[in-house]
Amino acid sequence: MADSNLFTLKIITPDRVFYEGEVSMVEFNTTEGEIGVLKGHIPLTVIVSPGILTITEAEGTKEAALHAGFAEILQDQLVIMAEIIEWPEEIDLDRAEHARERAEERLRSKTPET
Repeated sequence: MADSNLFTLKIITPDRVFYEGEVSMVEFNTTEGEIGVLKGHIPLTVIVSPGILTITEAEGTKEAALHAGFAEILQDQLVIMAEIIEWPEEIDLDRAEHARERAEERLRSKTPET
């Protein structure tokens, strides 16, 4: 018998369908804070913030680095349209380090508002 607590997760990037399957829970960051989605969640559209995406499947938990995008939450489906998302083994460490350095430089170059 099928688990009635499962819902469909689809994650799409400009390059590919990153993930499509049945899940029991998904957690990720939004501009309003962290959100956990279960089947039956109220319909909602949110802006995705950078962070860790956690997918709970029947077989266990998976994590990915989720950058920016939008998510549409329906009662039996979650669609995440991501600019960039990567499994840990896909992360280019040199690119990530350069991005961190650029972000730190931008923070240092900002002048405090008075």
